[in-house]
Amino acid sequence: MSNPLQGAQFVLAAHRISQLPADQGAEVAFAGRSNAGKSSALNALTGHKGLARTSKTPGRTQQMVAFSLPPPVQVEGQPPPDVRLIDLPGYGYAKVPLEMREHWKLEIDAYLHQRRSLRGLVLIVDIRHPLKEFDRLMLEFCFATQLPCHLLLTKADKLSRGQATQALAALRKQFAAEGLHATAQIFSSSAGTGVDEARQAVMTLLRQPREGAHQGRER
Repeated sequence: MSNPLQGAQFVLAAHRISQLPADQGAEVAFAGRSNAGKSSALNALTGHKGLARTSKTPGRTQQMVAFSLPPPVQVEGQPPPDVRLIDLPGYGYAKVPLEMREHWKLEIDAYLHQRRSLRGLVLIVDIRHPLKEFDRLMLEFCFATQLPCHLLLTKADKLSRGQATQALAALRKQFAAEGLHATAQIFSSSAGTGVDEARQAVMTLLRQPREGAHQGRER
């Protein structure tokens, strides 16, 4: 299967949302705790091992990073839309200074509320651990604002196939019990598990129509 995300390129790293590329076209944001494997997932999805910076020190990336994607099939008579992936700063690593954590809390909140080109969120969660406060906040925000969300349960290679399947089933049951609407899948960047499925999920999000501003209740 060909990779629809192949050809992704670094555009810029922004300290504030005002520094991001023009708010037009379509983009999908990636969010997750600092040690959940977000950079590795981005590299696996794009087929570019060095696209997102990975580090043995979680929390190293403290900027919003924009990657451009090749335009989708052009509609006759119309210019191809801008399509992007946005890597949001990893959250929750204790060694990040408090001032920096507060800055990114405000910037991520503003980004999710104000960014009109945002079509969906990919939330990176370590399959071996229950949902953390940050994960729940993101899920609740997406639900409240009707922003589509797709979970990648990463590091599935650390579990047996049966354990991974059970973890996914338990999460889906939890979603149903709590009334949350998000899709989820098993994923491993190192083993290649679920990579094609995740690529298609990202493309589906990019094709989502823009349903007005993502204005909902404040978190």
